[in-house]
Amino acid sequence: MQKLSRITPCLWFDDQAEEATRFYTSIFKNSRIGRITRYGEAGHEIHGRAAGSVLTIEFELDGQTFTALNGGPLFKFNEAVSFQINCETQEEIDYYWERLTAGGDEKAQQCGWLKDKFGVSWQVEPTVIAELLNGEDYEKSERVMTALLQMKKLDIAALRRAHAG
Repeated sequence: MQKLSRITPCLWFDDQAEEATRFYTSIFKNSRIGRITRYGEAGHEIHGRAAGSVLTIEFELDGQTFTALNGGPLFKFNEAVSFQINCETQEEIDYYWERLTAGGDEKAQQCGWLKDKFGVSWQVEPTVIAELLNGEDYEKSERVMTALLQMKKLDIAALRRAHAG
């Protein structure tokens, strides 16, 4: 595993760090699981975890380093933090959407956002979205936004049609 990034997101799981890292690294190319640290006897009265169980896992998704932590049920994921996946093609959008929504929260799907089976929020979006929304023609941008707001998984062709009028 390469050197850790200066800024590394740490994902706090109850006890699903291993399952989550296997899930994520199976989806993203150029990904791998790195160093695994384990709980010891020290601090058992605080953490309550069995000695030898997983504490943290370093992993990498497409070159971005992460840490997964089995920290217990105290904290839960919410939509205030999400990970953006910038996709060049509809095939990429379909690929990530299909895999990340499997077992996830269907009610949390809107405008390219989804929540996976671990409660982590993702934005699966086309790289062209900024161009379609930020042009000088206000009416085109409004049509794109209107179309986008009606979608769960984003559809590049439909967004382009909305832009064209």
